[in-house]
Amino acid sequence: MAEWRPVRQSRTHELVLESIEEQVLAGHLKAGDRLPPERELAPALGVSRSALREALRVMETIGVLVANAGRGPDAGARIVQNPDGALGRLLRLHVALGSYSLRDVMEARVVLERSSFETAARSASEEELAEAAAVVERMQDPAISVAEFNDLDTRFHVHIARSSGNELTSTLTSAVRESVRSLILEAEEAAGDRWPETARGLNAEHTELMRLVRAGDGARAADLVEQHIRGFHGTLVVDDTATGHRRQADAGTLPA
Repeated sequence: MAEWRPVRQSRTHELVLESIEEQVLAGHLKAGDRLPPERELAPALGVSRSALREALRVMETIGVLVANAGRGPDAGARIVQNPDGALGRLLRLHVALGSYSLRDVMEARVVLERSSFETAARSASEEELAEAAAVVERMQDPAISVAEFNDLDTRFHVHIARSSGNELTSTLTSAVRESVRSLILEAEEAAGDRWPETARGLNAEHTELMRLVRAGDGARAADLVEQHIRGFHGTLVVDDTATGHRRQADAGTLPA
């Protein structure tokens, strides 16, 4: 059982965060566990309920806690089990703020996805690969919208990362891809009349990637996914090192 102790009053919400973090590091709180109700936790920590709520809001914002209002079995605050979405949101904000260049994002994707495709070719189960192949098949429907294609594209790459068996690689791949999802979609939509031809080219590459992974040819799959990311998908921006500004690249050069 977690043991809650009163915290110091200065910067109260930060101290509440530290206290909850201590419980996680000590193994008293695990993914999926529910925190005590506010009426119990606030006095146990020796803080006001408003300070506790502020701390819980911060934790919810950074994606380690989900809070459900009301009554019933799902009400209250619970430690999250899957951080993929939260990491993607945070990384997207940092990319937008210029903390990381989009060129850096692309290079990170290359490293992550070379590893995940190569590992998936060695160790992924047929069931896992069948799920990824089903996504690729759905992408070939000419009736789907650009937005749905974009969503399925993300799912395909994340499926392969998960099938590699490395949960952290999977989470990071999802976060990195999610951080540029809206920019990719804007560039894909800007392709206009060229989009059907572009989609056919991307689908051909996805199909070949699936063939190589199923054939166990991890080295060639790794090379192709790097080409896939750097090719049509390339970078979303061109850095202007002279001025410190960035400008949007052509719609024909964006990360997949």
